[in-house]
Amino acid sequence: MNWYAIQQTLVPMGAESPLENPSVVVLDSEELSQCPKLSGLEKVLCHTPAVRDAKVCKVEIRSNCITGTIVLPRTTKTGVRLACGYLLTSKQAILIDDTGVLQTHMKRLVKKKLFTGQSVGRFFYDILELLIDKDLYHLEEIEVQAEKLEDRILSGQLDEGSAAMTQLRKEAMAWFRYYSQLDEMACELQESENSFFSKEEKHLFHMFENRVNRLREESQLLREYCTQIQTMFQSEIDIRQNRIMKILTLVTTIFFPLSLLVGWYGMNFNGMPELSWEYGYPAVIVVSVFIVLVSLWICKKKKFW
Repeated sequence: MNWYAIQQTLVPMGAESPLENPSVVVLDSEELSQCPKLSGLEKVLCHTPAVRDAKVCKVEIRSNCITGTIVLPRTTKTGVRLACGYLLTSKQAILIDDTGVLQTHMKRLVKKKLFTGQSVGRFFYDILELLIDKDLYHLEEIEVQAEKLEDRILSGQLDEGSAAMTQLRKEAMAWFRYYSQLDEMACELQESENSFFSKEEKHLFHMFENRVNRLREESQLLREYCTQIQTMFQSEIDIRQNRIMKILTLVTTIFFPLSLLVGWYGMNFNGMPELSWEYGYPAVIVVSVFIVLVSLWICKKKKFW
C-alpha cells in the first residue's frame, strides 16, 4: 500500500496516510480485502470493483463516489491482462492495481511533477493521459507488423500467414474496443451530476475524449488495413489454387488422348494391322509424341500459360 498526497504536484508519502490534503492510495486486491478501514471511505469500499473479474473499461457514477475498472489491451510477461480498478471521492482516490501498471504511471507522475492542483479530478485526468500516452507507438508497431506481413504475402511467402494475420486483426480489434470504452468513460465523467468535478476538470475530460477519438480513428484505420491484407492473403491463396488446378487441367487435357490410344490398342483385337506390323510400336510412339506436341501448341496458342 502506497499513499500519495495530491498537492500542487503528486507527493509520495510511503505507507503514511496524508491527513489534510486530498490523497491517493495504491494497493492490490489482497491488501484491500485485509484493510477494511481507510479513513473516510468505510461506507463506499463495498462499491470497489473486482479487478480480477474486470473485462471492460467502465465508470459508475454514484451519489457518494465514482467507481470503475480499466482493462488495457496488453498483457504482462506471464500473459496476465493488464487491469486496474478505481474509486474516487471528492477528497480521496483508491487505485486497485494487481499487475503493477498503475504503480509505474504513479512513479512517472511523481517524476514529471505534473500539476495536479490539489484536485482528485485533475489527478485522475493525468493518470488517464499517461495510460494512453504511448498508445500511438503501439499502433504503429502493429502497422509495421502488418506491412511486413503484406510484403511476405506479395513475395509468395504464404506459409503460416493465416495465423499471423488473424492475430494482428484480433489485436487491432482489441485496441478499437478499448478506445470505444474509454470514450464512453470520458462521456460519463463529463456528464456526472455529482459535485466531484469542476467545469475545468470536465473540460479536461472533454480533451481526453477528443484524444481518445483520434486514437480510435487510428485503430479503425488499422482494422481496415488488416482486413484488406487478409483479403489480399485469401486472394493469393485462391490464385495459387487456380494455378495448381490449371496445371492439373493441362496435364489431364494433354494425356487424355494418349489414354484413349492406350485403351484402344489395349483391346488386342487380332484384326488390328498395327499389332503385326514390325513398325507398329515405333509408330504409336511417334503418334503419341505428335499428339503431346500438338496439345502443347494449342495450349500455348490459347495462352493457357
